[in-house]
Amino acid sequence: MISKPAFLQGIYPFEGTGLDKTALLHPDLTYTVPAGTIAQTLYFRGGNTTDELVTVVLVRDGVPMRWFPIGARAGTHVALAVVEDVEEGSTLELHVAAREGLTGSVVVDLGLVEV
Repeated sequence: MISKPAFLQGIYPFEGTGLDKTALLHPDLTYTVPAGTIAQTLYFRGGNTTDELVTVVLVRDGVPMRWFPIGARAGTHVALAVVEDVEEGSTLELHVAAREGLTGSVVVDLGLVEV
């Protein structure tokens, strides 16, 4: 079986819209599973520059799939190692949830593999 890695990663500024409201972090953080393949999430790493908790949310086809809280001026690493298959044509996005008006940056690195 041939596999191919894919990544959603970078450093992105944000402005919070509320802890109960997610917003797309950046258009570059969108991934659509190619036809004829499935994708599997492998890990999420993230960092937060603010003095407050923020949450990065992995959204699949418009529905929250995984929540990754990141503490104030902290980082997180979550091993996902093939938790589930994401079917071809599905769209994944990284959103952020933070207190309304909070500004800062997050570092995100979501590793996937296409099989």
